[in-house]
Amino acid sequence: MAAEKRDYYEVLGLQKGASEDEIKKAYRKKAKQYHPDLNPGDKTAEEKFKEANEAYEVLSDADKKARYDQYGHAGVDPNFGAGGGNPFGGGFGGGFGGGMDFDLGDIFSSFFGGGAAGGGRRSNPNAPRRGEDIQANVTVSFEEAAKGCKRTIDVNRIDTCPDCGGSGAKKGTSPKTCPDCHGTGQVSTQQRTPFGVIQSQKACSRCGGRGKIIETPCPKCSGRGRFTKTSKLEINIPAGIDDRQVLNVRGEGNKGMNGGPAGDLHVGVFVRPHPFFERDGFNVWCEVHVSYAQAALGDKIIVPTLDGKVEYSLRPGTQPMDVFKLREKGIQNINGRGRGDQLVRIIVDVPTSLTDEQKELLNKFNESLGNKQPAGEEKKSGFFGKKKK
Repeated sequence: MAAEKRDYYEVLGLQKGASEDEIKKAYRKKAKQYHPDLNPGDKTAEEKFKEANEAYEVLSDADKKARYDQYGHAGVDPNFGAGGGNPFGGGFGGGFGGGMDFDLGDIFSSFFGGGAAGGGRRSNPNAPRRGEDIQANVTVSFEEAAKGCKRTIDVNRIDTCPDCGGSGAKKGTSPKTCPDCHGTGQVSTQQRTPFGVIQSQKACSRCGGRGKIIETPCPKCSGRGRFTKTSKLEINIPAGIDDRQVLNVRGEGNKGMNGGPAGDLHVGVFVRPHPFFERDGFNVWCEVHVSYAQAALGDKIIVPTLDGKVEYSLRPGTQPMDVFKLREKGIQNINGRGRGDQLVRIIVDVPTSLTDEQKELLNKFNESLGNKQPAGEEKKSGFFGKKKK
């Protein structure tokens, strides 16, 4: 239950009001600490990893974060509020809601005289109207974004009433043409002024601008013909999608009116940062730590990739910060053309504490390279060496 969950800021070790960059850094630290690959068989680490993922999914989404900051866990419950929401947080709802079915053109025509001498075109209230576009967000892992996946999301949208079929009239009845506006949804008015008679149009007050009167409204939708419902929708996340890209799912927005087409669903995709990998276009970077002996002598090392662990032969004499490439081990191009590479940076770990025996062995090794001065002793010459003659 939500009440039993830990505070998301506490999970990531943050204070309320943390910045986006602070949230991302804290998540990467926790994800690396509890990643299943680093804690095989550890159920506690696995649960903490899932907990960190859940916390990041909410706090990295501006809209969800705002609701969480105000209402706690209840604010990010799938059933909270009317849903929708701008991708990446803006707060506006999905479409214009169930009761606002008017056309902005009707408003402007009422101000500027759609049927006056200017000959403005009257809008037909019974013409097919396209449904409004809506928005939703989804959070995926780094691997899911790289390889593609299917995700099921909850979408709050306006649907056609199944009882009345969108007419707004109770089953077995039908709307009637408004006798005042004769189905146009507008009525003309005249006003005498010192400059003559001015004719203008406004929405019909009797039918509310719809052109039809519903004597027996449908009880399910209260005569609107549409209602808001929460639907579960499976969407395809294409391989190679990047953080904060928006997917357009055609025809999955609010349903249209009078037989008009449905709007679209815009899905903002958030990608959780990975504890090991960093994305660079369609390439992937990672760091691999090796010992001084491995770098000097060469060795077979294990390198993590998006496809699993691979063995790589490290050449003798590898220098710190050297980079080698694993071809086509990166991210699939979202357009389907090729795949990026994985770039591996070598970090040479220098021991921080040595025994006397180890120091003696290193000094002998240092002397064997022609260095007479024992390692660790302060050099007498400065950083820039002797003056040029």
